[in-house]
This record gives sequence, structure tokens and C-alpha cells, in this order.
Amino acid sequence: MSDYDKASHEPSRGPFPNAEEPARLGKFNPKSRRSVSKLAGSVPRLALSLAKDEFEHAKQEMTAKAKFGGIGAGLFAVVAFFALSLWAVLLAAAILGLNTVFAPWLSALIVAGVLLVIMVIAALVAIALFKKMKGVMPAESMNSLKQDVNALKGVGKYE
Repeated sequence: MSDYDKASHEPSRGPFPNAEEPARLGKFNPKSRRSVSKLAGSVPRLALSLAKDEFEHAKQEMTAKAKFGGIGAGLFAVVAFFALSLWAVLLAAAILGLNTVFAPWLSALIVAGVLLVIMVIAALVAIALFKKMKGVMPAESMNSLKQDVNALKGVGKYE
């Protein structure tokens, strides 16, 4: 049985299964003998490398999400097309249904009037909602960001 097999069957005692492990790792890891100043000097390079790796990972993740989002948007376009077609069929059915009671021109006029009333109500509700928006800038978020900047500067009120 090799040393590796013996070590894998021994119960673990901390980060190193046997007492010789730290010394053995030191022989093969030249960075473990670097001075603190050299280690501190390598921090900016390591931080930059970490930032680049995180950016690359985020880019790959966003690419995958964009692919699924594009396919989903395309399928919603298909749904919208068929919904519009369905709407036209339902309007035609309403007009034809009213033809049994009224003249064809009057049936079409009644359906158009109902659609006009629905459009006016929706437009009034939309106008009221736009008035409540008070602009498109996220005012609360901007104020919070300004407070954060002031807190970093040591100016203004902050917790």
C-alpha cells in the first residue's frame, strides 16, 4: 500500500493528516518562502487578475443569459403574432354574431364603439399612472448614492 493510500485511510487530524505534510509542502512550494514585503507586493497583481477573472466569468454568464433571453423574446414575438390574429378573429366573430340582430354596418359600428370606450379608459388610466411617476430618474436611489458618497467623504448626515 502506498503512502497516498495509507493517508487516505487514516482519520484526518486538521489540515494536514500527518506531521511531515507542512514540511514536505514547503519543499515543493517556492512561494511559501517569500518575504512579507514580496507577498504584499504581489497583492495588486493578484487583485487585478481576480478582477479580470470575475469580469470574464460575468461576461460568460451574461452571454448564456442573453442567448436564453433572445430565444424567449423570439417565442414571445410568435405568441404576440398569434394573439393579434386571435384578436382579429374574435372581432370578426363579434361583428358576425351581431349581424343576426342588426344590419352588418351597425354591427361593425357597435364593436368599434366598444373598442373606442376601452381605449379611452386605458388611456386615462395610463395618463394617471405616468403623472404618478414624476419623471424617469430613480430619485430615491440617486439620493441614497449621494449620501453614500458624502459618508465616504465624511460630510453630511450618515449613520
